[in-house]
Amino acid sequence: MKQKSYTGPILILIGIVVIISFISERYYFRLDMTEGQQYSLSQATEDILESLDEPVTVTAYFTEDLAPNLAKVKRNFKDLLIEYNSLSGGNVVYKFINPNEDEKTENEAIQAGIRPILFNAREKDQVKQQKVYMGAKIMKGNNSEVIPFVDPGGSIEYSLSTAIKKLNVSKRPMIGFVQGQGEPPLEAFQQVLQELMVLYDVRPVYLSDTVRNLFDYKTLVVVAPVDSFAIEQLDLLSSYMNQGGHVFMGLNKVDGNFQTLQGVSVNTRLESWLSERGIIVEDGFVVDASCGTVGVQQQQGGFNMTTQVKFPYLPFVTNFNDHTVTKGLEQMVLQFASPIRYMGDSSRRYIPLATTSEKSGIQNLPVFFDVNKRWNETDFTDQHITVASILEGKPGEGNLLIISDGDFAVNGTGRRPRQLQPDNVSMMANGIDWLSDDTGLIGLRTKAVTSRPLDQLSEGKTLLLKWLNFLLPMVLVVIYGLIRVQRRRNQRVRRMEENYVR
Repeated sequence: MKQKSYTGPILILIGIVVIISFISERYYFRLDMTEGQQYSLSQATEDILESLDEPVTVTAYFTEDLAPNLAKVKRNFKDLLIEYNSLSGGNVVYKFINPNEDEKTENEAIQAGIRPILFNAREKDQVKQQKVYMGAKIMKGNNSEVIPFVDPGGSIEYSLSTAIKKLNVSKRPMIGFVQGQGEPPLEAFQQVLQELMVLYDVRPVYLSDTVRNLFDYKTLVVVAPVDSFAIEQLDLLSSYMNQGGHVFMGLNKVDGNFQTLQGVSVNTRLESWLSERGIIVEDGFVVDASCGTVGVQQQQGGFNMTTQVKFPYLPFVTNFNDHTVTKGLEQMVLQFASPIRYMGDSSRRYIPLATTSEKSGIQNLPVFFDVNKRWNETDFTDQHITVASILEGKPGEGNLLIISDGDFAVNGTGRRPRQLQPDNVSMMANGIDWLSDDTGLIGLRTKAVTSRPLDQLSEGKTLLLKWLNFLLPMVLVVIYGLIRVQRRRNQRVRRMEENYVR
């Protein structure tokens, strides 16, 4: 029998490998099968890269031999830079440096603004702290921006694209935070300002200051006023909107006092100003079965213990409209929100942005807080109550975005400001971005998954997911084993046949 030659197929295989290597050197692509296209570049990023008129240099400072979860971040960052280089036509160049290599390179990283982070690393059955660098310096000409730390849980594309865009913008548009009616000062918005000041010049604005030209500002932000607005100030706000200016508003129509355990109404005259546009912020408290907790002092065994108790006045908001502002948001936490209704005509477009769960309700004034109250089904007879919405103006008018909780994105001042839910920050930053219509990077801020709590699912669905996660791999292995056994049995049967030729 003539010996079969394998020379031809081997040469063809070698040729295919050479061609693939040749193509991969010049073209870079990858298939993205993730939810939300986590590994696909957005149109905004592509526009930024195509608009570059001179090279941008990215110096990435990453420690070598990182733990597997951190090494994945480095790999993703490098893959992203490869795509940036390809899409920019070579205008994004990069290099990786290991700051832990010697003292000189470490000092270079620190001077560039890269901060070391201590991580627990396991080595030879021992856990020790490792000083890790995971940051980058981006330069264009003589200007530079720094990513001090590439957050494993954040959006790498957003950090990198905003840094490049900031270097590419000559004059940043202005955003005005209205002051003078008891609103929190600018320094009380630490997390929000960290997002906004990448691309905007944020300044305080006083409506009583006649020297200021309100139209210098892309958007005016009115958040948590306490005192009443003067009629003249409201007229200025109306004039601003009627001529195309946009307003972001966080309004407290009600508030809760934890000292007196009583809910009160808040009136600033903005309520009547809103009602002229058809928006009614009701004088009541939204309650929700899906909610946050408060610490309650309880005595147990002669000791005072702090117990976390569910407090329906702090609703978890997880229902979002399919809108640019809310794209990618998963969960906001509000504090003493009120229902929002629209009673205007169809000459303006009204869009509910965020609503409560299917088990929610409204507590009308007077309200007295009882942290030990046993809540039941009869307390949550409503569903999908609107707590955030957009009113698009008529042709030539500006747009209004309102949230019925003025404190939802306020960190506060002092030594220990509160840490906000990430989506609270993203909601406010996204809203201002959309109103200002100047970045195109809204979707990137929320591209990373921030919250997937199992306690938001039904008990049956949670149990199903747990068992599926546990059993599915084993079932697949068993199925694969059965298929192999069957194939081998079939081969043995064929070999026993008389006409079988090897």
